[in-house]
Amino acid sequence: MSTVTEHPTYNYKVVRQFAIMTVVWGIVGMSVGVLIAAQLVWPALNFDTPWLTYGRIRPLHTNAVIFAFGGSALFATSYYVVQRTCQTRLISDGLAAFTFWGWQAVIVLAAITLPMGLTSSKEYAELEWPIDILLAVVWVSYAIVFLGTVKMRKTSHIYVGNWFYMAFIITVAVLHIVNSMVIPVSMWKSYSVYPGAVDAMVQWWYGHNAVGFFLTAGFLGMMYYFVPKQAERPIYSYRLSIVHFWALIATYMWAGGHHLHYSALPDWTQSVAMVMSLILLAPSWGGMINGMMTLSGAWHKLRTDPVLRFLVVSLSFYGMSTFEGPMMSIKTVNALSHNTDWTIGHVHAGALGWVAMISIGATYHMLPKIFGKAQMWSVGLINAHFWLATVGTVLYICAMWVNGILQGLMWRAVNEDGTLMFSFVEALEASHYGYMVRWMGGMFWVTGMLLMAFNTWQTVRKNSNAPVATAAAQAA
Repeated sequence: MSTVTEHPTYNYKVVRQFAIMTVVWGIVGMSVGVLIAAQLVWPALNFDTPWLTYGRIRPLHTNAVIFAFGGSALFATSYYVVQRTCQTRLISDGLAAFTFWGWQAVIVLAAITLPMGLTSSKEYAELEWPIDILLAVVWVSYAIVFLGTVKMRKTSHIYVGNWFYMAFIITVAVLHIVNSMVIPVSMWKSYSVYPGAVDAMVQWWYGHNAVGFFLTAGFLGMMYYFVPKQAERPIYSYRLSIVHFWALIATYMWAGGHHLHYSALPDWTQSVAMVMSLILLAPSWGGMINGMMTLSGAWHKLRTDPVLRFLVVSLSFYGMSTFEGPMMSIKTVNALSHNTDWTIGHVHAGALGWVAMISIGATYHMLPKIFGKAQMWSVGLINAHFWLATVGTVLYICAMWVNGILQGLMWRAVNEDGTLMFSFVEALEASHYGYMVRWMGGMFWVTGMLLMAFNTWQTVRKNSNAPVATAAAQAA
């Protein structure tokens, strides 16, 4: 006697909420980025207002694009993927709702306090201690929802994408809590419990692993689900994906010290970070190749599927930026690149080319499904968005590469008597045209995000009475 297993209806409400906020915060964060890019071309655009000065809104930009835009994309996709691959509903609707509203509260508080100059001044960890505590509570709740759902799975195995999501969630919790250990002296001021060089080492252990786990492992979880789904092909090598996972998480933790070359950090620590950064190239490219090879037999789909194009081009930028990073960690290269715009170009090759493009591709894949639609309202607008994003990224990173190498060479140039050949202001003047091109690249990106918002709005409102499909109807 056979029994019919009833598929539960998944919790798509929280996925829908995070997916919409991914688009909203993408526009906000990138618009702030375009403003500060414009300020470096036309300094008067800070309007002589403290709240709009570069030093205050630059951390607002990084927090908005990393944690508001990227974080919302990670919440949305992880909640979507874990339910579908584990064939079970999220373990707690209430706790999932708390993670949404709590995360938005953290973002709004950041948007208020950072322009006011309330900051710990630690890279990617600028928020002061009351907000850090709220963030920690939200993140632990997120871990409970995700890990609890995996525990309640109806499948015998845990899909590799969920391994990456779990590593990202657990590691970011540890990173945030350890790096945010402070002594409060007032409601909005605190001092780190770590002294001097130790504080710098802990900060860049956190800072680089925020890149390694928040901006890499989490989005690799996204890649391992959405690339095979959109290509309608199985992952190229499941065995390689497991090797990729363990090699990546074992290696990344050691690489943060390469941000502190030629500093007070012990020389051996700098060297270990450099070596581990070079080793990191292997698992990074293993994952990139695994994603690319998944398209074997499906390359023709790129001609007609702009969503798949977003996903595949993001892998290209992932491969490029994970080659560039280890190269820049080599001490002799770092002596030229450090503190120049080359570093900014590298960061945005990863942030725009990898993180943003895979987030957008995954969101375009999800939106029709979570809103019960057959497809996005306009494939043409997705195609236009793809080209705006691709051209914008190339303009941005090429401008910063040229600027960075120019700056590094000018700063190192000396006359025969050992005096500097160029002043800092001369190097800044030489960077002017690169800053204009960078601003143009940012404008391309914001325009693309506005197209995405319009396409999303039209998709959601079209046939708005159509019921949201159940898990059974949308089963893979």
